[in-house]
Amino acid sequence: MNDLSKVPVTVVTGFLGAGKTTLISHLIRSSVGRRLAVVVNEFGTLGVDGEILKECAIPDCPAENIIELANGCICCTVADEFIPTVRALLALDPRPDHIVIETSGLALPKPLLRAFDWPEIRSRVTVDGVIALADAEAVAKGCFASDPAAVDAQRMADDSLDHDTPLAEVFNDQIACADLVLLTKPDLAGPEGVAQARAVIAAAAPRSLPVIEVAEGRADPALLLGLNAAAEDDLAARPSHHDGADDHEHDDFETIVLELGEVTDLSALAGRVEALVLAAGILRVKGHVAVAGKPLRGLVQAVGARVRHQFDRPWRADETRQTRLVVIAEHGRLEPAAILTALEG
Repeated sequence: MNDLSKVPVTVVTGFLGAGKTTLISHLIRSSVGRRLAVVVNEFGTLGVDGEILKECAIPDCPAENIIELANGCICCTVADEFIPTVRALLALDPRPDHIVIETSGLALPKPLLRAFDWPEIRSRVTVDGVIALADAEAVAKGCFASDPAAVDAQRMADDSLDHDTPLAEVFNDQIACADLVLLTKPDLAGPEGVAQARAVIAAAAPRSLPVIEVAEGRADPALLLGLNAAAEDDLAARPSHHDGADDHEHDDFETIVLELGEVTDLSALAGRVEALVLAAGILRVKGHVAVAGKPLRGLVQAVGARVRHQFDRPWRADETRQTRLVVIAEHGRLEPAAILTALEG
């Protein structure tokens, strides 16, 4: 790469649990010969995705090239977090051939794209493309809210009001800003669900967008990198619900981190997480789990009622064995004491 050329940046966005980290993990492992750097943004103070990605580090994308921003949504911390991070990545030797940014599931991509017009950034990087991931099963069901039935009831009560939840707006803004949409988990949606999800995406998109089905994050890097969209020059074609407003109001969402100590059974904890999500309308639960008598660290990830759990790696000697879970919900739904009691069983 010529030192005077711009470094391309790919922004990976998508709703909570759509599979962004899985996609980027595959991208890291399969981009042979291309020096990558990754910025992963967590919503909340407990980072999980960044550590998962660092476990996938290879010589062309070493752990020091993977930076986690866990102090707030990247679209709201541009000056304090994003700009210094890009500056640090560009100072690496050797310099990355390509930078991949994984936004949090609650981020709006357009404010982030505006940052690429800053003079010190614009001359050095370009937005190669915005890739939006959409969970085919969730989109087909219209699950952009934790309680769709309650939203429908509100609509029926007052047709003059727009009762789309903040989550629906996030989804629409992510699709509107995209150059490519990856429809994930098509196997769970089935052919009819995939067709319905495609229709929903087409209705949300302000222009014709390619929509490609992807399972388990297996997408060819040649498909994802090299879109040459120069998205920072095309903002007008990417409308947002928040254009001209105070942008993204994260008062719509709350996050807490819970510490439970060691648990006796990982599967039982996953069951309690599932029950909590269904009862309390929780959007996302993720974190690491210390299981009594087990040398391996547990990992729990919940999106809606879908809960996955596994042992990911041994605990390191310098780590404190503890269970820490981050819980994300819409404003007003988090009661820490009640949630902790429910998870402790």
